[in-house]
Amino acid sequence: MIRTSTIRNHGLEYRIVDLAGYDVRRLPYVHRILLENLLRKSADDERALAPVQEWLATGQSDAEIAFWPGRIMMHDTTCGPALVDLAAARSAIAEAGGDPATINPVLPVDVSTDHSLAIDVFGPPTSARTNMAREMVRNAERYRFMKWASSVLDGFTVHPPGTGIMHTINLERLARVVTSSAGDDELWAMPDTLIGTDSHTPMVNGIGVLGWGVGGLEAESVMLGMPVMMRIPEVVGVRLAGRLAQGVTATDLALHITHCLRQLPLAGRFVEYFGPGVSTLSAGDRATIANMAPEYGSSTGYFAIDGATLAYLRQTGRHDQHIDMVESYARATGLWFDPAAKPVYHQIVDIDLAAVGLSLSGPRRPQDLIAPADTHALLSGGSSARGIPAHPVAIAAITSCTNTSDPRQLIAAGLFARKARALGLKPPAWVKTVLAPGSPTAERMLTRAGLLADLEALGFGIAGYGCAVCIGNSGPLTDAMTAVAKPGGVRPAAVLSGNRNFPGRVHPLVDDAFLASPALVVAYALLGDASGDVTRDPLGFTLDGKPIFLADLWPSGAEIDAASAAAIRRDDYAAAYDAAEDSADWAALDAPATPLYPWDVRSTYLRRPPFARIEAESRLGSYAAHPLLVLGDDLTTDHISPAGAIPADSDAARWLVEQGADPADLNVFSSRRGNWEVMLRGLFTNRSVRNLLGEGIAPGATIHAPSGERVPLWQAAARYAEAGQPVVIIAGERYGMGSSRDWAAKGASLLGARAVLASSFERIHRSNLINMGILPLRLPVDRHPTALQLIPGDTIQIEAIPDQLGPRTLVPVTIRYAGGGIVQFDAHAEVETMLETAVLRAGGIIPMILADRLALLSAAQ
Repeated sequence: MIRTSTIRNHGLEYRIVDLAGYDVRRLPYVHRILLENLLRKSADDERALAPVQEWLATGQSDAEIAFWPGRIMMHDTTCGPALVDLAAARSAIAEAGGDPATINPVLPVDVSTDHSLAIDVFGPPTSARTNMAREMVRNAERYRFMKWASSVLDGFTVHPPGTGIMHTINLERLARVVTSSAGDDELWAMPDTLIGTDSHTPMVNGIGVLGWGVGGLEAESVMLGMPVMMRIPEVVGVRLAGRLAQGVTATDLALHITHCLRQLPLAGRFVEYFGPGVSTLSAGDRATIANMAPEYGSSTGYFAIDGATLAYLRQTGRHDQHIDMVESYARATGLWFDPAAKPVYHQIVDIDLAAVGLSLSGPRRPQDLIAPADTHALLSGGSSARGIPAHPVAIAAITSCTNTSDPRQLIAAGLFARKARALGLKPPAWVKTVLAPGSPTAERMLTRAGLLADLEALGFGIAGYGCAVCIGNSGPLTDAMTAVAKPGGVRPAAVLSGNRNFPGRVHPLVDDAFLASPALVVAYALLGDASGDVTRDPLGFTLDGKPIFLADLWPSGAEIDAASAAAIRRDDYAAAYDAAEDSADWAALDAPATPLYPWDVRSTYLRRPPFARIEAESRLGSYAAHPLLVLGDDLTTDHISPAGAIPADSDAARWLVEQGADPADLNVFSSRRGNWEVMLRGLFTNRSVRNLLGEGIAPGATIHAPSGERVPLWQAAARYAEAGQPVVIIAGERYGMGSSRDWAAKGASLLGARAVLASSFERIHRSNLINMGILPLRLPVDRHPTALQLIPGDTIQIEAIPDQLGPRTLVPVTIRYAGGGIVQFDAHAEVETMLETAVLRAGGIIPMILADRLALLSAAQ
């Protein structure tokens, strides 16, 4: 029996797991939450509880544990592929004589609609209305599909366009921090926990909620009743000391931390913040830092519950009774933060908040921290034209949940704009200025403070509520910029308050992008030149010719405090969300109401996928494979599976036009993720991709070894499959970093890859590969792809025998070079649990689940 006790809150009694009775003071807070979950959910399973004693005694264990999250969050472009899988699974079950209702969520699922908003129009106050109207037209079929799902799937809630970004909705509206449920004749209280199909799910760690990002495939399995199986994670403690200096923002701190932690091996590890400096940070500051956990390579960026958490819950309109409950529970269970506590961590990193300064990251990776004065040294190529500098700021965007979820950051940007407006400053005509907040509450707050008009005067009118520029939905550049952004011309750059800046992510024509705080984004919009020093160069001049510098406009902490006090109202949050949820456009969408989705073979958005089927063969075994792709380091999921606009001259575009799509409005790849034909043709077509299998291979192409022809990947894959010849993908360090998009793994599956051999894998992509039945193999340190020197005709023999494969086993690999010579080595199977081993043997998670459902059907008959 597990140890339990009770707490009382406003007349109600709640049963709780008595963590204090287990003496958890040595454990990191995230371990305490995982332990509570294990004890509560496995109370009668002695085998599941076996690791507890070792865990408590040593603070660690190599044992596998089951984690049962309380809820799931998704957004429209990750839920789309998942829903297509579930709809196809329901069809497959029905065709086999089963009940499609057996494919149904067993826990609450909330879906935001934030990834489809494109910034076609910017500047005027009417921009948001125009962009959202176009969004509804472009994505009507997908949205009807989501609406169908909300009507036939249990506990599946869609938050319509205009309600904001997934992580901001979670922070401001959905997160409970502590939640409750009815057990046998009594109420239970427990931590609010979740998984989300977006890598930035840890943002909610900033208010004490444990959650992390997973791939859509893993979310599907949890949705259908499977736990998250995991090894008890190592926890890196980040000790914060001191206080941020005047004028330094949470963005600067988040970029500083990202730079420091990216130097550590954090894949599969958790990060937790502790020390006296934590207490100097607001919940908004903490959420900004936690949001960037995937950028520093961790699953989490956890801050424990304390007074700042309660203040945030009060600010965002949570009921006082529930806030009291959060405090009572956290104090009773040892989950209340103690700044003097010193839990035992696997490793400790010290950060002095006072040492953090005004910062940027870029121009190509979020971990590359720089001072604003150093941008010039990092930008190359380009030449000025028509009065536009060689490295112009083409896009200046206050965008993304990362920083716009913190009211102080938006208010700081507004105060900066107010001072600039008063001095008559405006951005140059070539700069596209974007304000796309994460929350519909932002408009009420900025209007009440009188700051929205100041932002609009500088071109930062609200353009919509969604991820927008941060995920590449930037829309067209200005006409002035488009005219000169050509080979040999200017080299456009972007400055955004987002979390990622990989080449081509923000816009196909933008390879250089810098991450910055919202106020600094406004400053760069005024400067107009990404290679300038925003801290020293004039941002403009007064009417009498006096230069105006950053220091003249930068708001003080006291100014931000005063404006925040006047702007923020706790009743704004529920009112703003309720108004956005009551969407007439969403209500007007007609959607099927049938248990099975009526697939339309003419659809260019939704196609029944070939991998959601009952029959599937394992990709394990002994085989000799051709290398389909050989890639270098830092290949992100953006490179593998694009999300931005579909180029008119691409294979994907040609296929769409052949099916009757409008060539003038092909939409973005992320909107077509329900159509495997489109996604297949877009794989690896990012212009930064280099296939090292040969010189000058175009992105999205390879050399078909038997013929020697250079052909698109999807055509080569079809030829190899027809000939019964296996293929594999070879990659360098940090393969699959970036977004959680499962299409990066689904794409590899459609290309026929039986394994991916890489120097290292990012956590979520590794999981997605396994869930598609593809074996991730980690190359030895001395076998980097560039050292292997593979060419067409070389073959790779892999001995991945199903009965011999297990977590972290060695797999023999033999390379036979076409010109003679053999290289042999052992690769590490990047498999963490026995469940993952079972998934690989079954050929993927979907076939495994379908086989389980059919077995239950057969037993019932």
